[in-house]
Amino acid sequence: MKRTHHNVIPQLRTLDITGFSHQGRPALLLRDPLRLGENHVVLPRELAPALSLMDGTNDLSGMRAELMVHYGVNVPVDVLQQLVDVLDGNYLLKNERSFDATERARRAYRSAPFRPPMMAGQSYPAEPDRLARHLDGYLASVNGAGPASAAGRGVISPHIDYPRGGAVYAAVWKRAAEMARAADLVILLGTDHYSTGDRITLTRQSYATPYGVLPTDVALVDALAGAIGEQAAFAGELRHRGEHSLELVATWLHHMRGGQPVTMIPILTGSFMDFVMGRGDPASDPQLAGFLATLDQVIAGRNVLVVASGDLAHVGPAFGGAAVDSAGRQRIADADDELATELAAGRADGFFAAIKRVRDGNNVCGVSPFYLMLRLLGSVEGQRVAYDQCAADAENASLVSICGMVFG
Repeated sequence: MKRTHHNVIPQLRTLDITGFSHQGRPALLLRDPLRLGENHVVLPRELAPALSLMDGTNDLSGMRAELMVHYGVNVPVDVLQQLVDVLDGNYLLKNERSFDATERARRAYRSAPFRPPMMAGQSYPAEPDRLARHLDGYLASVNGAGPASAAGRGVISPHIDYPRGGAVYAAVWKRAAEMARAADLVILLGTDHYSTGDRITLTRQSYATPYGVLPTDVALVDALAGAIGEQAAFAGELRHRGEHSLELVATWLHHMRGGQPVTMIPILTGSFMDFVMGRGDPASDPQLAGFLATLDQVIAGRNVLVVASGDLAHVGPAFGGAAVDSAGRQRIADADDELATELAAGRADGFFAAIKRVRDGNNVCGVSPFYLMLRLLGSVEGQRVAYDQCAADAENASLVSICGMVFG
């Protein structure tokens, strides 16, 4: 039901908002990480300031005044009302409608037999035979050393899309092939791109790939939830449904096992930006300490492989920065090399210190999974397997850098 502008104080939910050209005009694409609605929303880019004012403190008259004073934009109240109605109709506002939709989606997710491969048929083939040929094609192009020892304990894998990152995926997973086949438990740590403050987000749901189901060890998840608190552990669980960072890596893991299942603990890891800005320290954070101590206990005696799914730098206009030229690419490569040196040496504190020193100026999205993997593995050394810088816009002015590493 529509509401008049007199009593509406809209607050936008956490969304994925990107700029693009729509019918020849600048536009914004609004996507919901929780996928509560069926549709994406496209808006004229000139309405971007209005979205920024939807923070739960402004009614529509106040928003109109702010737009006039601070942005020089004259947006009638009835247009703002229409905008609110569109957002509300797609569950993009924090209110009772979106809360109820979230609860319905959570019940459906938890009652399903497994978490389906959401990107199958879009980002990679959904049919197992076609998928196998597709990934084997990447593997066939890899030259270099053979598989690392089956006794290896850790893998760093990218989670960028396969068309851009396929060569790096293939290089690291070919190197980790025996490790993947030997494991009887995989701890999968993946970037939670839309975390709203959750450090660790668990799920009791199993992940499926086109090859079948990778079962989640519910008893181990329960132990971890007990360590960090049930509410904290599952508050953002629904983000597992649409997050690609675990799915794309789990698919490669399953492929390297020839389609044979392995028990997993799928874990989304949230932003460390408050630590980066000096508000606390991950090394002394009590929740992370309890999580890591419990995880170390529950995996004792198992043949465990820890996989950290994350990318490196995200720079350029696509991420709100300046265009990257050849000199900029070299600077990013040098910064990535410093991070890779700390990672390969197994120095979690040194890796985080390098991120913190520049206030994560390159927007490294693998900070939390990489750091937590090193903390869990303890004294370990890694080997760099592959590195690449991938275009992130049509003009090749933005890039995402990725790497692959294995740890003995």
